Amino acid sequence: MAKSLLIVESPAKAKTINKYLGKDFIVHASVGHIKNLPKSKIGVDVENGYATTLETIAGKEPVIEKLKAAANESADVYIATDPDREGEAIAADIAEEIAGHTGKIYRVLFHEITERGVMEAMKAPQQINQDLVSSQRARRVMDRIVGYKVSPFLWKTIFYGLSAGRVQSVALRLIAEREHLIRAFLPTAYWSIIGEFRSKSSDSFFVKLFKIKGKELIVPAKETLEEIEQKKTQDKYTYIASEEDALGHVEAIKKQSFTISDLQKRESKRNPLPPFITSTMQQEASRKLRFSASRTMTLAQKLYEGQEVGADGLVGLITYMRTDSTRLNDDAVEAAREFIYTTYGKEYVPEKPNVYKKKKTSQDAHEAIRPTSIKYTPSAVRKYLDKDLFRLYELIWNRFIACQMESAIMETTTVFVEGGEYLFKAASSRYTFRGFLQAYEENIDSDAESVEEEDPEVADEKLPANLVVGHPLDVLGLAHHRHETSPPPRYTESSLVKTLEALGIGRPSTYAMIVGTIINRKYVEQRERKLYAQELGMEVNKLLTKNFPHIFNVRFTAKMEEELDTIASGKNDYKSVLDDFYIPFSESLEKVSKNTAAIKKSMQEVTEEKCELCGKQMIIKWGRNGRFMACSGYPACKNTKPLPEDAEKHQHLIGMKCDLCGGDMLVRSSKFGTFLGCSNYPKCKNTKPISMGIKCPKCKDGDLIERKTKKKRVFYGCSRYPECDFASWDKPSGQPCETCGAPFMVIKYSQKRGEYLKCPACKAEVVKEEAAVAG
Repeated sequence: MAKSLLIVESPAKAKTINKYLGKDFIVHASVGHIKNLPKSKIGVDVENGYATTLETIAGKEPVIEKLKAAANESADVYIATDPDREGEAIAADIAEEIAGHTGKIYRVLFHEITERGVMEAMKAPQQINQDLVSSQRARRVMDRIVGYKVSPFLWKTIFYGLSAGRVQSVALRLIAEREHLIRAFLPTAYWSIIGEFRSKSSDSFFVKLFKIKGKELIVPAKETLEEIEQKKTQDKYTYIASEEDALGHVEAIKKQSFTISDLQKRESKRNPLPPFITSTMQQEASRKLRFSASRTMTLAQKLYEGQEVGADGLVGLITYMRTDSTRLNDDAVEAAREFIYTTYGKEYVPEKPNVYKKKKTSQDAHEAIRPTSIKYTPSAVRKYLDKDLFRLYELIWNRFIACQMESAIMETTTVFVEGGEYLFKAASSRYTFRGFLQAYEENIDSDAESVEEEDPEVADEKLPANLVVGHPLDVLGLAHHRHETSPPPRYTESSLVKTLEALGIGRPSTYAMIVGTIINRKYVEQRERKLYAQELGMEVNKLLTKNFPHIFNVRFTAKMEEELDTIASGKNDYKSVLDDFYIPFSESLEKVSKNTAAIKKSMQEVTEEKCELCGKQMIIKWGRNGRFMACSGYPACKNTKPLPEDAEKHQHLIGMKCDLCGGDMLVRSSKFGTFLGCSNYPKCKNTKPISMGIKCPKCKDGDLIERKTKKKRVFYGCSRYPECDFASWDKPSGQPCETCGAPFMVIKYSQKRGEYLKCPACKAEVVKEEAAVAG
């Protein structure tokens, strides 16, 4: 009797599933997609209902032939590619290739790669869902049209090789608009007043000025600029705007008699967070583990597909990792409740299982991300997983267990201290029952959109236990502190994913690639986990949003995501949704195409400098390596030079002569960075790296220079490479170490301290400002 064939995407998954199905099945892998739109042409026939031309991906011919041969020798074929739209499209492509197979072709969905998960799916085979396939195809068509139609516009107006993306360009817009806000931000100074008080029956404690004459003090660190300005117009608010005012209040406070006017105790619950969905897993892995979204998804894929777990062999440790649903399997919930009861105690188990509301935009196709079995505790699998796999698995495990535990209970004590027209306030909180926090401690979100500024005197203040309302207080001390409002924080990958999800842009399968794409295009740079819009990214965003205002905006992109969902649910059809996208897009494109030359000219900045070769005006243009000055007489005159601000960075190089021909050495740029080139090029092709002015600490002969890896990551090495192999990821500062005498310290950064200097030899650390003063 012929065996049945099961086709999956991943060889790793094939190996895990094979052990569950037994001798009646053979399992093969497609190794991802087998077909795609062509590389050399758009592959979309707009006039023919957006029909697509799919081509076999280079190198996949042997895979397809192997699948065809296996199908022809099999009784039935089961296609078990990933249970999402991408997987459905791959399944449709495979089914088309093996259409000559005489048996039946089924579609099966594995939501977890366990024996139970596999066998349950095999008992309920389905047909390929053409609505899901159409939804995936429509997304690809939208992305392809934007890429093929808008990218040439960027080539003509900025420089060749740039590209635009339907979703990525909106993500770029968010980052660029945040950058504009940061650059335009003007800090506002304000003052707070802290008082130290003591009664005869209590220890001393600190409180913060809360109201003056019944008006609540505005705390700008906690407010948006709009909220601050709005509150300033309301009579019930006030704030201390100058040090002179602060000192005046301090003197007035000293003259008052103070008592404890009120003491409030309040009990509150802190509820556990839902189990992970794709976006929240990426966000938490970024915050807690410092993983990028793509790294998180790579590790999660491995945990889903299967890992060797001792005598149990290959086991899928988590459920499917691309999901937007917080729904949980009843059996899994019951197993978690039993585990909580035996591990933490009866009081940690809620009366009823915790159920979490699904979001309006949730497709709810898969349950939340969770461990596949309670038996695989983190301690049980630790020795079988590498470090990063274990850290992510432990995070998923803890979040799942915590989501089914009781809420934490917190008691907050608030004391009000009053004297004359002044009211001070302080609060102290403690947990009376930790509940779910026993399993999952939530870190402070350093990616939060606003970071509350605290006074060090009251941030961790614990109030004395024996405070009594009406007791008089002695003023032991008063201090006034200057603060400044802060600009909006830059996005991190985590907070950007959170924002995109909240705006309805992108889906679980797309979040990981969005940031990677705009970084690879050099539109955005990631430094210390923060996303900085680069000048090129700012220029591209300005061009796209100005000329395609209805396409590259949040609302339109979110609407298209919703319409793609309606195709998947069968409520709308492929052509109608693409018409909704293409008709306004083509109108914008036609209008822009007529004005390309004028748009390009409007982007050129005329300078006051004259060309030293022909006397015509120099203009600032964009090129592959950034902005530069060029003669307006091009192509008759091809004179170019760096921008004045770029040239200033290399003042120490002025006057250097070519050691081959005696000509002047000039600062030039290439895709690998800046370098020195002979002014007599192409007659003389002499080049030199640009020194940082620091001698190599290893060979003492070469100079330290900035270099790049093949993946364009910057590092610092010796100019005598390969004779000297010194290299450092950290940027040398030129500041010698005063502790050990090392010739330089490197520039480091931390969230709390900002930039500081560290000696690579003795590890001494110096705040950057102190180093500048010392220098």
